[in-house]
Amino acid sequence: MAISDQELFHYCLLALYIIGPPTYISLRFLQAPYGKHNRPGWGPTIPPPLAWFLMESPTLWLTLLLFPYGRHSSDPRALIVISPFLLHYFHRTCLYPLRLCRNSTKPSSAAGFPVSVALMAFGFNLLNAYLQTRWVSHYAPGYGGGGGGLFRWRFFGGSVVFLWGMQINMWADKVLLGLKKEGGGYKVPRGGWFELVSCPNYFGEIVEWLGWTLMTWSWAGLGFFLYTCSNLVPRARANHKWYLEKFGEDYPRTRKAVIPFLY
Repeated sequence: MAISDQELFHYCLLALYIIGPPTYISLRFLQAPYGKHNRPGWGPTIPPPLAWFLMESPTLWLTLLLFPYGRHSSDPRALIVISPFLLHYFHRTCLYPLRLCRNSTKPSSAAGFPVSVALMAFGFNLLNAYLQTRWVSHYAPGYGGGGGGLFRWRFFGGSVVFLWGMQINMWADKVLLGLKKEGGGYKVPRGGWFELVSCPNYFGEIVEWLGWTLMTWSWAGLGFFLYTCSNLVPRARANHKWYLEKFGEDYPRTRKAVIPFLY
């Protein structure tokens, strides 16, 4: 028996909350096998720029495909709300892979990205793009009426948080890609947010989706934020441990893994 879109939305939302805890637990004991943690045994690989483009792409094409079918699709406020989501993923899907290509000293020799990991990320992005798009374009209770003023304050506050996080994320990516372009192996990143945490790129992304949660004021947005934490916090912990083991006393001991002054 076919299920309605509303039932599908609720099942997908439940799935988003269910997959968070096992993701966190698994990543505490098993590092994602790409980048500095790259290792064999995960099947065939593809070039990292291609992997990033393919696995992040549902956030663009599925969002653009679904949005016009929502009951709020013609409301300018719904279009404004979905714009930060598309902005982040346009950068991650299109611009970031190009920057990877441009900043790699020897693209042909770069460590490959496991297809298995890319497929898991592709599946998550399908799920998440569906949830965020359908909430903003269809299931949100409305953008006007008596709650219009509250909507404006939530959107303004969330936008400030989102853009702050995006600026941190993009700046950290630029620093890391610059070190990659220099060649000569891994180096200790220095300056700015790197003096506080080992992974300001992850911290920035966590802040972004906190801002998105405020903007959308929804269970879908909150679920995305919590899953982002489940995914990035243990990975930041693994990166921090890797830096400490590789660089020893040369690595600043005052740095935290991902949350300044806390963790």
